[in-house]
Amino acid sequence: MRYEYGRVGQYRYAGMFFEEFLPELRGTRGVQTYYQMSENDDTVGAILFAIQMLMRQVDFTIEPGGPSETDRAAAEFVDSCLYDMANTWQDTLAEILSFLTYGWSYHEICYKRRNGHKRDPDFSSKYDDGLIGWSKLPIRAQDTLFRWEYRPGTDALTGMSQMPPPDFGVLTIPLEKALHFRTTSVKNNPEGRSILRTAYRSWYFKTRIQEIEGIGIERNLAGFPVLYAPDDLHLWDAEDKQAQAAMDWGLDIVTGIKQDSKMGIVLPGGENVWKLELLTGNTSKAVDTNAIIERYDKRIATTVLADFVMLGQQSVGSFALASNKTKIFALAVGTYLDVICDVFNSQGIPRLMELNRTAFAGITDYPHMVHGDIEDKDLSVLGEFLQRTSAAGILQPDEQIEDYVRREAGLPERLTTESGSADLSIDRPSKITETDQGAVLPGDTE
Repeated sequence: MRYEYGRVGQYRYAGMFFEEFLPELRGTRGVQTYYQMSENDDTVGAILFAIQMLMRQVDFTIEPGGPSETDRAAAEFVDSCLYDMANTWQDTLAEILSFLTYGWSYHEICYKRRNGHKRDPDFSSKYDDGLIGWSKLPIRAQDTLFRWEYRPGTDALTGMSQMPPPDFGVLTIPLEKALHFRTTSVKNNPEGRSILRTAYRSWYFKTRIQEIEGIGIERNLAGFPVLYAPDDLHLWDAEDKQAQAAMDWGLDIVTGIKQDSKMGIVLPGGENVWKLELLTGNTSKAVDTNAIIERYDKRIATTVLADFVMLGQQSVGSFALASNKTKIFALAVGTYLDVICDVFNSQGIPRLMELNRTAFAGITDYPHMVHGDIEDKDLSVLGEFLQRTSAAGILQPDEQIEDYVRREAGLPERLTTESGSADLSIDRPSKITETDQGAVLPGDTE
């Protein structure tokens, strides 16, 4: 019986996608364009920097999938794996955030057995419990993409093939051994959609205008060079080699004139000779390129709801307006944090727990990753809310509310009581034996 009759309708051929109607934004060519936008434009760079710094300061925590002690121990184990990799969690997160610029990022999952300190940092661990943890989650760079691998005759993605330098050999990373992040899933396109996509048009025109502006400034300072040839020299005679050589020589002169310490030309005097003049431009009808460039900067920032970065550069805008804009921006950025958590919860954590299934037998559900807030809570507003709801009898202070308030205010955790009611410590699983190991890790070695 056929399980699925229809197809998504992806425009792809030989593992390459053609959904993007602009050729300069397709495949690795698009990767190079987005790289240029992010690295060479001050407005785009400021926006991406703001997004990345906001997202990197957010706390990522692992919550248990149930109320039992085993559930809590499993959550603590996954949390420890995040901070027991060869690369720090912050470095790993920085690589993951590249999916914002390019629309997607692909990371190979490398495992290790946690057998204490080793010389090789890829296999060294802070723990000696014999469990299988993450060694590292290295990115497979977007510009190394060769093709996407699909199950023949279906829309089922099976992996990514790359041709990375310096060997440029074709390497395939299967999907089950990877974390695949993307901003959106229109037509289930594995390349997602860059957050800079709608800013491309404004960036393109802004860049061209900046180049013309620079040329115009230089020409206005140096003048417009005009070189007159002698009357008896027929420059347009294609068969006259001497005339063509003179034409090339003249073009080299006029196109090479610049305002610097070596500006000038020496010509022989006398009648019927070359004559060089500088014509100054008429600046009375000059276009205000500054206003045009500023307009495009605003449009670039608006495409990612980050136009608040322009408020300090203008004489308009109130504090309330800036506050509202930053709140909307924070909500938008929060959706990308949800993407990161969703990928770990659907791809990374379940596979890790399956490799250690006997050590955590009986868990209610897999642990799951959650993220904190981007903006700090206004403690005065929070305090007033708690005071009013408590006075009205809607909320009654308890340990969970106290923990929440302490966390939002950055206060120390509650001290453990003698009765153990506030003791949240969990004993880690003891070192497992060979018969208790839930799975044999392929290539299990130091």
